[in-house]
Amino acid sequence: MLMAKATDDYIGLRIGVKAKGCSGLSYDVQYAKEKMKFDEVVEDKGVTVLIDPAAVMFLIGSEMDYVDDKFQTGFVFRNPNEKGRCGCGESFHV
Repeated sequence: MLMAKATDDYIGLRIGVKAKGCSGLSYDVQYAKEKMKFDEVVEDKGVTVLIDPAAVMFLIGSEMDYVDDKFQTGFVFRNPNEKGRCGCGESFHV
């Protein structure tokens, strides 16, 4: 459904982490037009997810879901590597 809403020829979603927020790291999700050389590729439920190689060590064992309800719309990560989150929930640390 999310990929069907894309307005360009994307092959999937690219997941990474960025230095951001008061806890240090933030998830970064973007549409991907091409596979980069060292991307990890995961295909599930008809969606291709490309994982930035620099983020793999932070994301091992993680589950990602897309939520669209009356309280929130967006990606939710369940990451066993997280040791804590900031108060607003925008960033995490490992």
